[in-house]
Amino acid sequence: MTAMYRLRIKEVAISKGYNQSSLSRAANISFTTIKKIWRNPHYEINIVTLHKIARALNVPTSELLEDVPDQ
Repeated sequence: MTAMYRLRIKEVAISKGYNQSSLSRAANISFTTIKKIWRNPHYEINIVTLHKIARALNVPTSELLEDVPDQ
């Protein structure tokens, strides 16, 4: 059974004034990866990428994830 989660990266980034390009540069992650995350809140992100984004946004990684109950 896989854990379901939703990424809140787009919402947090926008609230802090980032767009896809600026987040890509700040987190040192490819624009393509950021674009996939932006479009798909259920994108399978690896923990290293999640940490880089959290550091760039100056938030704990837990703020970038939201549990989604099974349906």
